[in-house]
Amino acid sequence: MTSTRERQRAAARAKLEREMAERAAAARKRRQWQVSLGAGVAVIVLAVGVVLLVNLAGDDDSTNTAADPSAGPVSCVWNEVPKEERTPTTKDVGVPPTTTPANTGNKTMTVDTNFGKVNINMDLSKSPCAAESFSFLAGKKFFDGTKCHRMFPGMLQCGDPSAKGKGYRESDGTGGPSYRYANEYLPANERPAYPAGVVALANSGPDSNGSQFFFIYQDVELQPDYTIIGKVDAASLEVIKKATEKGHDGAFDPSPGGGHPKNDININAVTVS
Repeated sequence: MTSTRERQRAAARAKLEREMAERAAAARKRRQWQVSLGAGVAVIVLAVGVVLLVNLAGDDDSTNTAADPSAGPVSCVWNEVPKEERTPTTKDVGVPPTTTPANTGNKTMTVDTNFGKVNINMDLSKSPCAAESFSFLAGKKFFDGTKCHRMFPGMLQCGDPSAKGKGYRESDGTGGPSYRYANEYLPANERPAYPAGVVALANSGPDSNGSQFFFIYQDVELQPDYTIIGKVDAASLEVIKKATEKGHDGAFDPSPGGGHPKNDININAVTVS
């Protein structure tokens, strides 16, 4: 009898351990969706406490990392992701040229979607390396045939080269190029930091920019940790609002929030001129 009881206890312990392992795996999977980008994830905090912290930092210009044309030529560093750290959603198209990019003037990035064209005015004096990266990726047709994979309140995230086809997959939001580059213009002293019309880069921590970006279609107050690459014009903002008007499916509610767009928002092509 004792032997039987011991076997029953051992079986119960094994079952409990399996259940705990399954719960831990599910929790890890939820955390992976906190804000996807490039080859990783980032947490976008919308809490009132974050707004307060941003306001307290209002007089400090040290975190405003806009490029300064008077400082001379800009040197961009493209940090290749080691091959052993790449995932199946990494799209290797090489790295941008090592030539010094222009850090004055503007470029226009046009995102041709199934809802219309979205024009992004990129200020080269603020984020020249980000503009150089997107010019390079657009030339490689990196974004063609992809879809915007996630929505948050006031935000639409796109730029994962692996987010394609019908429906959504758990891997959507983890794709990007085989390199990373540093943050540039961070709006530490602007209120709101990310107003409607701004286009910013998603990241998985400082200086980990890749190909994913988000359109801001309503004013949002985020921590100023996301490089601003440019702004859309009024007509383009209306295109984004039309594309997102059906909302999202709430796949990530209540935490970390957001979901997949109910409208399929497809990117036909991206060009830079």
